[in-house]
Amino acid sequence: MRRTLSLWAPVAIYAVAIFLESSVSQVPALPTGISDKDVHGLLYAGLSLLILRALAGADWRRVTIAASLTAVLLSAAYGASDEFHQRFVPGRTCDLADLAADTVGASVAAVGAWLIAHRRAARPS
Repeated sequence: MRRTLSLWAPVAIYAVAIFLESSVSQVPALPTGISDKDVHGLLYAGLSLLILRALAGADWRRVTIAASLTAVLLSAAYGASDEFHQRFVPGRTCDLADLAADTVGASVAAVGAWLIAHRRAARPS
């Protein structure tokens, strides 16, 4: 139980943070050169990595294509639920382009982690 909690609590905390941020009506202005799509991509890259870490049991050897794909799918599903949630927040909208940015960020992070894990596994001991 303690191991499961140590793996999945960071995912839950991060997801709650995304939910709370998306519940705010007034979004602060972003610095010049950073778009909201950049922020979506980065946030969901982080979510994807935390999910992948949990799925792999925090073990690089268990970062597989299947685990990576699952992390992306779970991140994208959470992104879809978050966009739906924003329909009910005054001043916010449900935006498919945001969901696309979420999915791209999650995908880039998961593929990057898989590539690192694959290279680590291929190294001679």
